[in-house]
Amino acid sequence: MAQIQGQAGVNLSTELANYLSANQGNLTSEQLAQIINQYLTGGDKIAAQGGSISTGIYKRFGEFDQVTGKVEVVTTGMWSGDTGSLATFFTSSTQVAATSGDYYYNVYNQDPATDGAAIQFAIAYGHQGGSGSISLENDDNSTLATKATYAQYKQILLDQDDAQFTFVSSSSQGTHDSDDIYVINIARARYKEKMDAGNWSFQLSGSNGEFTFIDDSGKKFSDTVGKAGRVFNIAEGSLNLGQQAEATVTSTTASNGEGYGLFYPDQGLMILNPSAFADKLGSELSPNLGVDAEYQNHGKLFTAFKLTEGGSNGGDFQARRTENVSTSHYFVRATNREFNYSNNPTFVSGSDGSFSESTFETDPKTFITTVGLYNDSNELLAISKTSQPIVKSFDKEVLIKVKLDF
Repeated sequence: MAQIQGQAGVNLSTELANYLSANQGNLTSEQLAQIINQYLTGGDKIAAQGGSISTGIYKRFGEFDQVTGKVEVVTTGMWSGDTGSLATFFTSSTQVAATSGDYYYNVYNQDPATDGAAIQFAIAYGHQGGSGSISLENDDNSTLATKATYAQYKQILLDQDDAQFTFVSSSSQGTHDSDDIYVINIARARYKEKMDAGNWSFQLSGSNGEFTFIDDSGKKFSDTVGKAGRVFNIAEGSLNLGQQAEATVTSTTASNGEGYGLFYPDQGLMILNPSAFADKLGSELSPNLGVDAEYQNHGKLFTAFKLTEGGSNGGDFQARRTENVSTSHYFVRATNREFNYSNNPTFVSGSDGSFSESTFETDPKTFITTVGLYNDSNELLAISKTSQPIVKSFDKEVLIKVKLDF
C-alpha cells in the first residue's frame, strides 16, 4: 500500500482544499486520482476510471486497462489458403504467349481458367549480355528481355560495386561470377513480410533424377547482410520434417564446383545458378544462349518444377512465411454494479416501464454478446463477439480481453 507522508502530505491537503474551493466543492473521482497521482512514488498509481461505475452503455478505459505496442511473430503456410505445400504448377498460355512471357512465367496453383486459381510465384531467366533473347542485330524492335531481367535483379539485390551475381565455389577462389541466372520470385501476397528461412524446400527433376533443395540458414540468421537484407546459400539437402534431426545440407555446390544459388528471405527471391542446376539435374536445364529468337529459357525451370521423376505431374514446393504482427490488448471490465440493465425494448413492458420479468425488480440479469471499441467521438472502431452469451447480474463481474492484431 502506498503512503503519502511528511511535506508531500501537507502539499496534497493544501491542493485538495484549494481545488474544492475553486470548484464549489465539486470533485470527480478522475480529478481526485489525477491530483493524488502527482504525489505517489515508486510506480504506484490510482486507476480511477478503471474502478469507476458506468451509468450508461459506454465505459472509458482506465490507465491499466490497455496494453499496446506488443509484437508477436506469426508463421503460416506461404501458399494460397495458408497451405505449406504446393504440389501442382500451372502457367497461363495467354501470358506465356504475350510479350511478358519473354521476361517471366507466372506460376499458378490451379489451371488459370478455373475458379480459385492464383499466382504463387514467377520464374525468369536473365543474362548479362542478352543471350537467350533476340538481339538488336536480328530485330530492331528487340527489348533484350534477358539482359533487362539480369539488370533488374542486379539493381534490386546487389551492392553498387557488384557487377555480377556471385555464388559460392569449391575452387581456390571460393566464389564464382555468373553471367546468367534463373529467378524464382515469390508473389508479394504469398510471402507478405518475409519467407521463413530454414523452413522451405523444393523438388526439381531432370534426366539425372529428382533432387531436393533448401537453404543453409542453420540457426536462421545470416552473417551475410547486403543491400537486399539477409542472404543465404541454396543447397541440396533435406528439412527432415517429422524427425527430431535438424535439416541436412548435403552440398552447396554441384559436381562442377559451382554454387547452386542465393536466397533472399526478406525479398521473397531465389537466384539460381543455371550451370550448377544443369550439372545436377541434366543438360535440359542448360539455357539456350542463341540471339536469333526469344528462347524463354525460364520454361526449362518450369518443366523441372512440374515433372517429378517418372514424368508424373507435380513436384513439391514447401514453404512458410513469417510476420511480425502488432497487437493491442484491451481489458473490458463490467463490475457487479454495471451493465445489469438493458436498453432492449423487450426488457420492459407496458407504458409504465415495468420490467417484463418480475424477478428483475430485485435481481436483474442481462447477457453480454458484443463489445464495441469507440474513440472519444463515439465512432465505432472495432467490434467483437463473445463465443456465447455471458450472463451479467449484481452478483457477477465480467472481464473480457479484446485482442487487436494489425
